[in-house]
Amino acid sequence: MKTFSFTGAKKIVFGRGSFAALPEQLAEQKVVRPLVVLDRNLAETGFREKVSALLDQAGMKYALYDKTEPEPPLELADEGTKIALKNKCDGVVGIGGGSAMDLAKAIAVLAANKAKAEEFLGLNRVPGPGLPKIMIPTTAGTGSEVTFTSVFIRKKLKKKEGMNSPYLYPELALLDPELTLSLPPHPTAATGIDALCHAIESYTSINASPMSEMISLEAIQLISDNLRTAVHDGANIEAREAMLLGSLYAGLGLANAGVTAVHSLSYPLGGRYGVSHGLANTIMLPRVMAFNLPGALEKFVDIAEVMGEIVDDLPLREAAFLAVEAVEALIEDCGIMTTLEELEIPESDFPEMAKAAMTVARPLANNPCKMTIEDMVEIYQECYS
Repeated sequence: MKTFSFTGAKKIVFGRGSFAALPEQLAEQKVVRPLVVLDRNLAETGFREKVSALLDQAGMKYALYDKTEPEPPLELADEGTKIALKNKCDGVVGIGGGSAMDLAKAIAVLAANKAKAEEFLGLNRVPGPGLPKIMIPTTAGTGSEVTFTSVFIRKKLKKKEGMNSPYLYPELALLDPELTLSLPPHPTAATGIDALCHAIESYTSINASPMSEMISLEAIQLISDNLRTAVHDGANIEAREAMLLGSLYAGLGLANAGVTAVHSLSYPLGGRYGVSHGLANTIMLPRVMAFNLPGALEKFVDIAEVMGEIVDDLPLREAAFLAVEAVEALIEDCGIMTTLEELEIPESDFPEMAKAAMTVARPLANNPCKMTIEDMVEIYQECYS
């Protein structure tokens, strides 16, 4: 067995109603004047007032930044940093989906290091620790509450880029399943498949370890068993709880084993056409799984089995392919099966998209099968109709 390490958020608190303990958790982190980064749509549903009431009751001073949007542009990180510095904030709380949490993590390191967001794009370019970070997900999807990555859109370049640094790991991940109850069916489905994607990619990554494999496989089972219920019966707290736990596990798997070619192929969809990250991964996942079968047959059999498929007495490749069929059935049952044609992405763009995807190198390096530009164009073509 090769040497491996395992990292994530420094502390994880999980449970129904745990959001109410935010003031106590801030005090534990010695934060007295936090910047609260809030998803814009979430703020407009009354959550801004809910956060304010909680912190006001605790007598805390704080600043609110609620301009987070899906697939956030890099400029928001600099704008939020200015607000943090102006208000002399000594910690950052991110509340929402992956975009809000990614933005909050970036602001924390930018404010502490007095830097511009563009300076920290890439791997290990953050020179020092950030302000204390508390991440509170309201979707069961990205796992950003336990990862070392913040992803942004470079609008002028029409591409996605990320900050990747151990300094982005949150000090605390605070997960309250009750905060996910109001999420509508479509984003529940898209974020849920995004979490499944993280779990499958990290499980099949060539950098997976025994510990990450254990967590990723458990994530696959939790999501497979509960996503349909969460989508079609959103008030079911048991399903929401299981989905949030599955998303957390998938995030830990992602943070330690990495993702694979699904993410490389999905980045141009977000960067060029504004397709949401969860939906882009949903489109790419089954086709990339089929491509990767030869490189991880036994692992795909494991995936098929935990997703409820009967694999006994089947030839290895046939059993492995059941994993692809199980994922396709889950996507269809959740009502988010779509194609690149339906998203009005022209076939003529596929070669340029493939070139852009090839630059997303770290996920490709983790992929169990080597992928060429020609392979990518073919996969985009398979996802067209």
